[in-house]
Amino acid sequence: MATLVSVNVGLPRDVAWEGRTVHTGIWKDPVEGPRMVRRLNVDGDGQGDLAGHGGEQRAVFVYQLDSYRHWREHLGRDDLGYGEFGENFTVDGLPDDEVCIGDRYRIGAAEFEVTQPRVTCFRVGMRLREPRMPALLVAHHRPGFYLRVITEGAVTAGDPIVRTRVGRHAVSVAAVDALLYLPDRDRDLLRAAVDIPALSPGWQGSFRELLDAGPAAAAPPPPAWPGFRRLRVERVVPESATVTSVELAADDGAPLPPAAAGQYLTLRVAGAGDPAPVRSYSLSSPPGAATYRISVKREPHGVVSAYVGARLRPGAVLDAAAPRGEFVLADGTGPVLLLSAGIGVTPVLAMLHQLAAAGSARDVWWVHTARNAAEQAFAAEADRLLQALPHAHRYVFHTAPDGAAPDGAAPDGAAPAGPHGAAPAGAVRRGRPTAAALAGLGLPADATAYVCGPAAFMADMQATLAGLGIPPDRVHTELFGALAAINPGLTDVRRRSPHPPPGPDGTGPRVTFARSGLTVRWADRHGSLLDLADACEVPTRFSCRTGVCHTCVTPVLSGATDYSPEPLELPAAGTVLVCCARPDGDLVLDM
Repeated sequence: MATLVSVNVGLPRDVAWEGRTVHTGIWKDPVEGPRMVRRLNVDGDGQGDLAGHGGEQRAVFVYQLDSYRHWREHLGRDDLGYGEFGENFTVDGLPDDEVCIGDRYRIGAAEFEVTQPRVTCFRVGMRLREPRMPALLVAHHRPGFYLRVITEGAVTAGDPIVRTRVGRHAVSVAAVDALLYLPDRDRDLLRAAVDIPALSPGWQGSFRELLDAGPAAAAPPPPAWPGFRRLRVERVVPESATVTSVELAADDGAPLPPAAAGQYLTLRVAGAGDPAPVRSYSLSSPPGAATYRISVKREPHGVVSAYVGARLRPGAVLDAAAPRGEFVLADGTGPVLLLSAGIGVTPVLAMLHQLAAAGSARDVWWVHTARNAAEQAFAAEADRLLQALPHAHRYVFHTAPDGAAPDGAAPDGAAPAGPHGAAPAGAVRRGRPTAAALAGLGLPADATAYVCGPAAFMADMQATLAGLGIPPDRVHTELFGALAAINPGLTDVRRRSPHPPPGPDGTGPRVTFARSGLTVRWADRHGSLLDLADACEVPTRFSCRTGVCHTCVTPVLSGATDYSPEPLELPAAGTVLVCCARPDGDLVLDM
């Protein structure tokens, strides 16, 4: 019979780690005598990161004596005491390849249900002073598991553990862990896993996504060309007081591959600096146009935008990565809401071109915000496209005065209707598109929304649209700056601009973080590309830091990488797990 060997608890604490501070509850120590187990915790215990640990589905974590013996031998360690793996219950018995999701056990006066394996995260490696530990736990099929508390009660070290029920389909903890983190998944086992009521909702959702992807999920089409190619500047066109468009053609005269409406180009602009700065810009041209058009807003202290606005001339050559991006207009027949601010107009303008070219009968809502008429790029172009659509609605907001209101201005009410339901070109509203202002437009709740603009604008619009009844899964956004960081447990996340890493300059390949506008040379003191990004304060995304969870997966715009260690499952072609990769030559990453 299995036995509870030790009860371990610990409250979250701040721990120094690689020059940062991590708030974590992984430090657990054995306690004597009976200890009450409640719905969310063992008395005296706590979790530092409730997004990944704790809560009703993860109230108690269990690890086994046999796994302790395994790791002592495998790691050559004789210093592993109870609670070292962050477990609340150290048990004799209950191996991961025999315990099943949904099994119930009585321990002392309490009853528990098995809900999921351990969530892989870097903190177990930090606790054990072995960074590889998250990957090792999965590769060796020894993750441990979480329990939900069915009946609260006291437990004591030495209590016998009695199974009271077998989980549906009898799928073991080790098998479920492998389904999520290892390749060559058994689809029948996936179907069984999602049919286990006790499996925690997060894991069920991940398995449903894997099932929906199909047995051989179609990989996204590769970019139209690898790395960078030369594009020639055909025209440079001022669009407003602050925006300049650049039309690009292939330097060799070959036709350009078509780009999807909403995609972006990443350019390496040699004339703007040394090393050549790398920037990404939405395509504002119609899909299938003979040239690619990007539109660049002049920014204060913007090295590339100043060059484009003042010095770039036809005939110049720029290096460009192929069009990329998933912010694209989806097929459908329902209403479309194109919502933008400032230079965020560019990808939704390309979508408007696509709708107009198709003669779409969909309801199309065009809602754009600019400072004033002088800074509103593409006003006439958008009006022309909207008037070609039979069910178009146009609303423009100006946040700063023009000096004189344009003809037809409607500062307090809805813009008057023009042909086919579109407002005339001059109609604007004063102010910002607040929740109240948008509510007055009568936006359809069944619309699919495409939102682009400054990060704060997009966050506000997402919240506003949700309040108007548009489900979050039908609101799509595009962000060209660095993605929001995912740094579980870090309490001192800095918000400085990315910068070269401290210490001597590297002598290795150039590594460019395209979204962050930074190019540095690699140095071997950085163990991985993720370590380098952290040192540069480039916003990063991670959890395991050992190639298991794929939180850090990043598109590669140009160049190649090597892995050390090799991840348990390789990411899709054209991407890299930066937590365990190093550059193999000059490299451009979309981060």
